[in-house]
Amino acid sequence: MSARRVVVTGGNGFIGSHLVEHLVARGDEVTVFDGAPLPPDSTAAGHVRIVSGDIRDGDTLAEAVEPGVDVVYHLAAVVGVDQYLARPLDVIDINFSGTRNVLERAAKAGSRVVVASTSEVFGKNPAVPWSEDSDRVLGSTTADRWTYSSSKALAEHLTLAFGRQHGLESTIVRYFNVYGPRQRPAYVVSRSVHRALNGHPPVIYDQGGQTRCFTYIADAVAGTMAAGDSPAATGEVFNLGSSWESTVGEAARLVAELTGLSETVDVDTATALGAAYEDLRRRVPDSAKAARLLGWTAETPLPEGLRRTIRWARGNPWWLAVPESGAG
Repeated sequence: MSARRVVVTGGNGFIGSHLVEHLVARGDEVTVFDGAPLPPDSTAAGHVRIVSGDIRDGDTLAEAVEPGVDVVYHLAAVVGVDQYLARPLDVIDINFSGTRNVLERAAKAGSRVVVASTSEVFGKNPAVPWSEDSDRVLGSTTADRWTYSSSKALAEHLTLAFGRQHGLESTIVRYFNVYGPRQRPAYVVSRSVHRALNGHPPVIYDQGGQTRCFTYIADAVAGTMAAGDSPAATGEVFNLGSSWESTVGEAARLVAELTGLSETVDVDTATALGAAYEDLRRRVPDSAKAARLLGWTAETPLPEGLRRTIRWARGNPWWLAVPESGAG
């Protein structure tokens, strides 16, 4: 494939920064739109154009998404339990309004768009595994957890609507519990690794019986790039998730084992976080569509992904110095 002009919103974030490095490595001309700086260990420094701004500012965004841009990967969003508990209005505003800005600018520029979404859109539908068209089952609007799910679902509706009404070429990818180097220590894996390497036992919430399909960052990036490259992906939605289901307790205990710790700490979320938080018992994707249309499957088993993540973390003291946050 010949080099293309691409824009990555949120390109200095966790998934975005890895995506940017892979795009640069294959020879694409990359513009990053983000209000945050490049990660200290990024190999993309000096190889990308940076446009700094807020995704809600359409004029600044237009400086990045110009005519001639082939693909826009839209990853800018407010993510994380700690964020939707502390900033529910920002979650809605940025995830919805920001996506609309990206779609409008891409339509004007004639660019294709890949929009990053989340497994959270399915809510607490008990009928797993979830295919792309499975029902959404949500809790009360008084629980802030659902601000994120709803904002990303609306972003998906916007994306599909722009395609149907304006002919915008677009694809949606839904990530399932992506983990790996650079992830903010506010999630099950990243927080466990961060705590363990700082000498603190990993935290297990509510006995850790909830199950997840943890997806290593390299696999998520490969699926995202496949969605941006394939004509068959236009107008489609894809689940990008591992097929290996494990409990969050197993993941935390494996981190402890791999880092040489012998204990974990139990936390009751009802006491620690209150009624605004609501957890999900199972989150399992059906990724057969991605395998069929994109030739993509997650290839990295959890133990191997954890070993890579721990190895990276040991070599990046700047990340170990970041304060931990979130509900894990």
